[in-house]
Parts: sequence; C-alpha cells; structure tokens
Amino acid sequence: MIFNKDTASKTAELLLQINAIKLNPGNPFTWASGWKSPIYCDNRITLSFPPIRNYLKDEFAKNIEKKFGKPDVIAGVATGAIGIGILVAEALALPFVYVRPEAKKHGRLNQIEGFLQKGQNVVVIEDLISTGNSSLMAVEALKAAGANVKGMAAIFSYGFEIATENFKKADVDLFTLSNYENLLTLAVAKKYITEEEEKTLQEWRVSPSTWGVEKESL
Repeated sequence: MIFNKDTASKTAELLLQINAIKLNPGNPFTWASGWKSPIYCDNRITLSFPPIRNYLKDEFAKNIEKKFGKPDVIAGVATGAIGIGILVAEALALPFVYVRPEAKKHGRLNQIEGFLQKGQNVVVIEDLISTGNSSLMAVEALKAAGANVKGMAAIFSYGFEIATENFKKADVDLFTLSNYENLLTLAVAKKYITEEEEKTLQEWRVSPSTWGVEKESL
C-alpha cells in the first residue's frame, strides 16, 4: 500500500529523473538472482541528491507518524536503507539501529547494531521491496531481540504477489512511498516509455522469474 497518490507520483518522477530507477524493456538487466528484468532500481542513488533525499525523509517522517504513531526507534535494513533510515530517525528525533542480514562472525556477534531495548516500538525502513524475504528477516531479528515492530516503510515496491503474501503471512504492515503501478503511469505520461513498452513491463511483473527465458531459448 502506498502512503498517498501524490507522494507516489512525485517519488516515481524523482527516481526516474536521477536514474535511481532505469526502464529498458528492449535490453533487459540481469538481477543477482538470475532473473531477466526490464527495470533496475537502486534507491541508494537518492542519497547523492540533497533535495531528493530530503523529500523522501520528510515524506517518511510525516507519514510514519500518521500510519504507525511515533515509534521509540527507527531501524534500517542493511545496507541499502541505512542512509535513509538515519535521515528519518533524525527528522523524528529518534534513536536509530540497523539490522544486518545475519549476525557477525566476530566481536560481539551482533545482527542488530545500535542500542535497542526489549519492548520498544520500532518502525523498519527499507529502500526497496521485491519478494520481501530479506526485509522480513530483519523484522524477525528485531522481534527476536524483543522489539515490538509496528510496521515497515519503504521507498519503492515492485508489487509482486509473492511479496504481498509474505507480508500478510508475517503479519507485518507495509507502506511505500511509491510502487510499480504508479511508476508506469508516470513513466508513460512523462514519455519515459511508450504505451507498447508499458505492456512489456506489465507482462514482466506477472511472472518475473520466467520473463525473458522463453526468448533466450528460441
């Protein structure tokens, strides 16, 4: 679910402007998973543009309080959401922690870095939601440490059905600044892509794991 349509459209436009999101249906990208994709998203680029990162920070801070109430702690998912998470925590004058994919193998063996007390209310910040698996692993780590996770807020979501199912199964509320549907609507309106390219992008979202495989086998 998006925070609101105006924010979703504005966020999508900003991400396209700085190439944080690239759309290239004719020459697909290859993800680390091996999936072929006509879209590539790297929201860490937003940190290099002060007006844009400030916009994202302010929208997060404003809407997090509306949706979840003011938490005790903001948590960022490493590594992509550490930067924006710190900015959101600063805007809300709250403590910040971040969650590693797994515990360190040395030192204090921490998976959660920072000071977190049992029973504290936490909102988790993510930069991007694909299947949701890594994001929900961070939530589980926080819960295991005794935190009360109020929900998660992310910059962008591909809107995969598997992600919706994963978040529902985990009983975690997810809100995003923008998503795939709003991105495509904006991209066509601003002529980043044609209507024909939009059809290709819609087809990919239906079955991203198999999209493009058929073409390669011909």
